[in-house]
Amino acid sequence: MAAKILPVVKLATKVSIAGGALYVVYDSGLLGNSVQGSEALGKAKAAVPPAIEEWMKYFGLQAQLPTMPKIEFSPVQGWNSGVRWTISSLSEAPTKANEYTNQGLQYIKDLVK
Repeated sequence: MAAKILPVVKLATKVSIAGGALYVVYDSGLLGNSVQGSEALGKAKAAVPPAIEEWMKYFGLQAQLPTMPKIEFSPVQGWNSGVRWTISSLSEAPTKANEYTNQGLQYIKDLVK
C-alpha cells in the first residue's frame, strides 16, 4: 500500500515546487514586459548579496565574497537587438538562398567537367 502512495507523494511534491517557482517568477515580474524584467533584475541585484551574508552568518562561515561586478545590461536593448537581427535575417533569406543555390550549382558543374 505504501509503495502505491509514494509515487503520488513524489508527484505532488514536484507539482508544488514547480507551482511555487512559477508563482515567484510571475509575482516578481519576470514574465511581464521588458521594463518589469529590468526592475526585477535590479531588485535581485540588491537582494542577493545581503541574503548570502545572512546565510553565511547563519551557518558560521567566514569567507570574503568578491564584489558584485558592475554589469551594464539592458534587457530592453537586448530584446530590441534580437528582434532587429531576426528581422534582418528573415529579410536577407531569399537573397542568401539564391546565392547558396548558385554556389551549389556551380560546384556541381565543376564536378561534372
